[in-house]
Amino acid sequence: MQHAPLEGSPAPAQDPGALVEEFLRLIMIPAPEQAARLVSEPLAIRFTGGRAMQRPADCAAFNAQRYAWVKKRFERTDVAQGATDDEAVVYNTGTLYGAWPDGTPFEGNRYIDRYVVQCGRIVQMDVWNDSAEWLLVRAGLAAPWPSPMQPAAPEGA
Repeated sequence: MQHAPLEGSPAPAQDPGALVEEFLRLIMIPAPEQAARLVSEPLAIRFTGGRAMQRPADCAAFNAQRYAWVKKRFERTDVAQGATDDEAVVYNTGTLYGAWPDGTPFEGNRYIDRYVVQCGRIVQMDVWNDSAEWLLVRAGLAAPWPSPMQPAAPEGA
């Protein structure tokens, strides 16, 4: 499949890791129109649960339904070995922080994103995070576990 940059797009970033970080920064503002300048069409996005999306604006709309607000705290951005100017696979990992729709704050929600960058443009994005697990615990459908969401019980309790 051939991916073409959007018309009027700026010159592609040379470093695929920096390109992904800038894309994420823009998505989390949210500024999906600006983020769209960093992708090619067709863009294949798969969010948690296998939700298919095609535009950066779809990501912002999904986040607006799931969270009152959400941001990413980057821990690492890694360009996979073997990357070329034509194609690179980039992983960005870290934690989400923000507030659930009811205003309850959260932090420490792990995520990993995988990107395929071709010729300086993002063509594929896969997103995984622990939000579903956290929501199950909040709904009483799963037992809590020691995590930033649920402090561990004191020993002997």
